[in-house]
Amino acid sequence: MNKGLKIVINLSFVGYLVALAVLLFLSSRGSLWSGLTWTEYIRNSSNFVPFKTINTYLTGFMDGSMNKDIPVKNLLGNLLLFLPMGVYLPYYINKVREIKGFLVSMSILLIIVEVVQLVTRRGSFDIDDFMLNLLGALIGFGILKTVIVQRLIRVPLRGGH
Repeated sequence: MNKGLKIVINLSFVGYLVALAVLLFLSSRGSLWSGLTWTEYIRNSSNFVPFKTINTYLTGFMDGSMNKDIPVKNLLGNLLLFLPMGVYLPYYINKVREIKGFLVSMSILLIIVEVVQLVTRRGSFDIDDFMLNLLGALIGFGILKTVIVQRLIRVPLRGGH
């Protein structure tokens, strides 16, 4: 691989990690719940029911009961947020170049992110966020496996093209 391309990839990864940290942990989203006790906060800001949040956003979008920007930003945002990780993680870590290792690693990473957001009151624990983030990462993983990207970065990925 071209040395200039390696530098670009490394710098873009650092930039992505900084942006991710700011979005996930340094925003003020949790301040709305600061007056609640720990138990109340966890109860009010956790969703363990798959598709509950997604369904709420889709219903609100379709029936017009919600500003259309809200579901679009939340659904697409969660889908796109970890898409780059689907490219970077296998690029940097050999053990996650196969789908099984990738899924396990991403699932652990996303659970940690959701728990840290909950514990630090910088967000919520939402299984739907986890599912959308994982789907986005899988899309990124699929992009990494394409012949065009493989030729560009020349990283042998087992189980790919």
